[in-house]
Amino acid sequence: TMCQSEARRGPELRAAKWLHFPQLALRRRLGQLSCMSKPALKLRSWPLTVLYYLLPLGALRPLSRVGWRPVSRVALYKSVPTRLLSRAWGRLNQVELPHWLRRPVYSLYIWTFGVNMKEAAVEDLRHYRNLSELFRRKLKPQARPVCGLHSVISPSDGKVLSFGQVQNSEVEQVKGVTYSLESFLGPRTAAEDLPFPPAAPHSSFRSQLVTREGNELYHCVIYLAPGDYHCFHSPTDWTVSHRRHFPGSLMSVNPGMARWIKELFCHNERVVLTGDWKHGFFSLTAVGATNVGSIRIYFDRDLHTNSPRYSQGSYNDFSFVTHANKEGIPMRKGEHLGEFNLGSTIVLIFEAPKDFNFRLQAGQKIRFGEALGSL
Repeated sequence: TMCQSEARRGPELRAAKWLHFPQLALRRRLGQLSCMSKPALKLRSWPLTVLYYLLPLGALRPLSRVGWRPVSRVALYKSVPTRLLSRAWGRLNQVELPHWLRRPVYSLYIWTFGVNMKEAAVEDLRHYRNLSELFRRKLKPQARPVCGLHSVISPSDGKVLSFGQVQNSEVEQVKGVTYSLESFLGPRTAAEDLPFPPAAPHSSFRSQLVTREGNELYHCVIYLAPGDYHCFHSPTDWTVSHRRHFPGSLMSVNPGMARWIKELFCHNERVVLTGDWKHGFFSLTAVGATNVGSIRIYFDRDLHTNSPRYSQGSYNDFSFVTHANKEGIPMRKGEHLGEFNLGSTIVLIFEAPKDFNFRLQAGQKIRFGEALGSL
């Protein structure tokens, strides 16, 4: 009987050995992978990870039994060379199109993103030599009247993602997703030309920015879609004294991605302008995104974004306060401030009295010149 049972188990044992062989081989391969450097390890594991997420019905899930773990979707997306792709896209957008091709190409873009060319200063599509010029089109003088009744206006066209008081030094990216105020604006330094005084020991970052007793810190996030007007303007009367440029990733900043990746705005390249207005601290940050290889500030000729000569993870400070100009750059409400190439996000962080009220609803569309809030 024992011989008969072993005879019956013979095919099962042979099948088990056959099934265990690839697991043993995979374990050996995974052991070799664990000894590799991080770049080499990523290079070897990414193809499997891509297949893991693309193949239906979890076809590669059995690999988890032998110790393999896929790279997370967020890490996989972060590994895409978005800076290089954005530079390539920028070069492509600057290629001059022949006259006969301009109307059909631009009409497809206008139809896809819902661009209102009736507001453009030049409606004739053949006037724009390339896609970049169409992206950065100017508007007719009266297309965006500036509201004079409210102290803060929208600096751009776009969609309001979040707004309100800054709580616990955390700013809302989209509803339910926050990021660190200090990570976003960068650490304070003791340099005399910065617009805020030296930090008090053991104080929160939020309280360090509030310069006047009784004031609060507020924020507002506006997302610019590809079809929006891509210039941005001064949201109030203020003085810009400092610029901080963070080279970084150029991931998409659409609302869906902002819900998916925590601290997305802190990862992306951005230009932080800080200064003061009549109520204290004021800042405007232009956040880069995929295919936004260019953030331009009109009065700052030394700024060069998405440049390979900058190392990621660092930041570069520049002061507009000099011996000849001890105040900085004065900006009037509604004055031209800068432009994006394609679309991105504007983040306002400012100090104001407690009775400041936003006149907004989350998710609403807003246009440059319309009221954001007032006292």
